[in-house]
Amino acid sequence: MCGIVGYWDKKGADESVVEKMAMQIRHRGPDDAGTWLNEEGKLALAHRRLSIIDLTSAGHQPMASPCGRFTLVYNGEIYNHQDLRAELENEGGQFNWRGHSDTETLLAALRHWGVVGALQKLNGMFAFALWDNVERSLFLARDRMGEKPLYYGHSGGCFLFGSELKSLVAHPQWKGEINRDALTLYLRHNYVPAPWSIYQGISKLKPAHFVVIREAGQVVTDPESYWDLAHVAESDASEVKLVPEELVDELETLLRDAVSRRMAADVPLGTFLSGGFDSTMVTALMQAQSTRPVKTFTIGFHEKGYNEAVHAKAVAKHLGTDHTELYVTSEDAMAVIPRLPTIWDEPFSDSSQIPTLLVSELARQHVTVSLSGDGGDELFCGYSRYTQGYQVWRALRLLPPPLRRALGGLMRVLPGASLESMFGLLPKRYQIPHLADRLLKLADVVRVSSGETYYHRLVSHWKEPEEVVLGGTEPPTIFNSPEQLPKLAGLRERMMYMDSMTYLPDDILTKVDRASMAVSLEARVPLLDHRVVEFAWKVPISFKQREGQAKWLLRQVLYRYVPRKIMERPKMGFGVPIDHWLRGPLRDWAEALLDEKRMREEGYFNPVPIRKMWEEHITGKSRWHYHLWDVLMFQAWLESIK
Repeated sequence: MCGIVGYWDKKGADESVVEKMAMQIRHRGPDDAGTWLNEEGKLALAHRRLSIIDLTSAGHQPMASPCGRFTLVYNGEIYNHQDLRAELENEGGQFNWRGHSDTETLLAALRHWGVVGALQKLNGMFAFALWDNVERSLFLARDRMGEKPLYYGHSGGCFLFGSELKSLVAHPQWKGEINRDALTLYLRHNYVPAPWSIYQGISKLKPAHFVVIREAGQVVTDPESYWDLAHVAESDASEVKLVPEELVDELETLLRDAVSRRMAADVPLGTFLSGGFDSTMVTALMQAQSTRPVKTFTIGFHEKGYNEAVHAKAVAKHLGTDHTELYVTSEDAMAVIPRLPTIWDEPFSDSSQIPTLLVSELARQHVTVSLSGDGGDELFCGYSRYTQGYQVWRALRLLPPPLRRALGGLMRVLPGASLESMFGLLPKRYQIPHLADRLLKLADVVRVSSGETYYHRLVSHWKEPEEVVLGGTEPPTIFNSPEQLPKLAGLRERMMYMDSMTYLPDDILTKVDRASMAVSLEARVPLLDHRVVEFAWKVPISFKQREGQAKWLLRQVLYRYVPRKIMERPKMGFGVPIDHWLRGPLRDWAEALLDEKRMREEGYFNPVPIRKMWEEHITGKSRWHYHLWDVLMFQAWLESIK
């Protein structure tokens, strides 16, 4: 795992500048560093290395091909690189391998098969830049599911690219104008979705895409895809044998191989273990293929309702792992908050970034690589919104539109907090958690006319962000552009597809990448092996939601390794009590960032709706912590770049 950065300036590049840019991401690669200028002295590349496979200097980057035509900087891991070496040799290529790094294999593959041909053969996570000295072209590419980040664009007449925005900001010609349209998207989603970034002129390369840059960075082609999730989602499932036991066997075989490939390393490795289905699956398959106890890591909280450590401990005991758990206090967790803006580089307000960073710090004390269980919910229909949310829509669409509008209006005026207090007096089985929040959310979605619009509203934080962001216009996204959706059987499949294209790469994987890389830890995600993804999309929804259970097919594999009684419990998630903190220990910090005069002077937000939410939250009238956390994380980020 590494960090890459570069720039192309028609007036000439400077190695000291690109070295300074690379220093900003040294946490991504503390073990080695390298810089390179092309023969014209206009293109500069730099690399920071976290040594994982082939710890010798044979893996040093930037790496030039033996013929001198190509130069590569690369971030990631190619899990099938040994297979690719064998294939290259079988096709008659003459290779005098200098070492056994996957970088050397990737460079040989790009040279032998071309960029598109090689990309289609790769099994891994990656972002890379390849310079072709004959074509005078720079190629930028990113892995299929978006595990590794890559930003690119123009600033001050230069073309810049890098693994993280902080490396681009270090360039002397950096301008850094905030993109108010991207800010509206951030308030809606709590992340900035690709291809936008928070800065004007800078884009995120979308997963499974590449771009070509020519003429000293002045010409940038439109991004092209080399693998299309829409095509995968529409694929013909007629070849799939719809026999449950055979499907379970096939999935187990795929997952075992995906995990096995991600266990290859020349450094210590372990796994994050929350005790949930996905992390337990990865851990179980690791332990089944390991000759020694796998190192597992869990963060625990003392607050009731936020602690899964006890479940993780039970799993670890059953599997026989070498388990490490750390219980953190609210003070420990809150101490992380000042670091968040500089770690994530742009506004990002998924509060589970806090425990993700804490568990990464814990793991890094013992290992250099950790496997993660992300991706199972999007692939195997695991989120509650695919079940309860879907059922709500099925019920709503049976009601006539006038009745729905009237019902929505009634829900808006109901005293949610009072009703919640009343329900709290009933026996626990009749209580409805966070009733006030649920009524407000239901009031918003009850009046929509289509399933896609319903889902868009359901996953939104700020429902009308243009009313909050001054001068911002929300760009169209996959959520409100039906023409971008593949032809899928039903709304649940479309929900899963939309999440796989947005929430998964831009929230979940961004969270894991920045948290792990901040402490020089490589995180690997076996469930997002593209073969598993392709298999999952061929399996009908009836094998994912079955017998009243989410992720049914995945569960059947897991039950071969872990007893049902250990796993059968409600899904908890990986959160922190932000709502309570904002009323208590974080109140003064939040009040300063949400000061009305301050927001007016900064000129990004209309403070009126924000202040109203803040007052309602601190008085306990309503719970607006998600909306407020969005604003607070922007405000903290804005303060960090001044």
